[in-house]
Amino acid sequence: MKFTSLCNSIFDQTIKDYHTTDNVDTAISNPYELKTIEYYLYLKNWIDTVQWHFEDIIRDPNIDPVAALELKRRIDKSNQDRTDLVELIDSYFLDKYKDIQPKADAKINTESPAWAVDRLSILALKLYHMQQEVDRKEVDAEHHEQCSKKLAILLEQRKDLSTAINELLEDIEAGSKYMKVYKQMKMYNDPDLNPVLYEKKNK
Repeated sequence: MKFTSLCNSIFDQTIKDYHTTDNVDTAISNPYELKTIEYYLYLKNWIDTVQWHFEDIIRDPNIDPVAALELKRRIDKSNQDRTDLVELIDSYFLDKYKDIQPKADAKINTESPAWAVDRLSILALKLYHMQQEVDRKEVDAEHHEQCSKKLAILLEQRKDLSTAINELLEDIEAGSKYMKVYKQMKMYNDPDLNPVLYEKKNK
């Protein structure tokens, strides 16, 4: 099985599992063995799915300001969890390919495998929710037609991105490309790097 076939299957399963309750406070029930790549892929997409719905909720024009601030904090934490997990998945790839000797003319990719997988996870969510729009009964024909066109484009995107990720992994295995991972070094969460935080700390 190609790696992205595994990804897409797990992502679709995760989204379906989430929508059995469709509640951002539902506890995750990861069916895969701890610390396997399947476990991390399921967890990755669960985080993305919950955050997708956070982003829907916070755009409610009538949301209570106090509730909105609390939700913004949850979104910030979710973003950090997402980044941490992407780096963890890249660590999996680094370990998997640690014995591969890159060729003298090997090239680096614009993004690491895990960040490409991150885009594939978000794409699975777009596909699910665009399909929901296509299936809505109370909308007019124009809405249905526009969403059907968008769904077709998203399906093509998933096919292309899946192919590109598989080819990247094959190139890394063959030594024609190599991985180089940079930590995100986000500054606004770091009390030593965000001036709003460190200026208050030093007062």
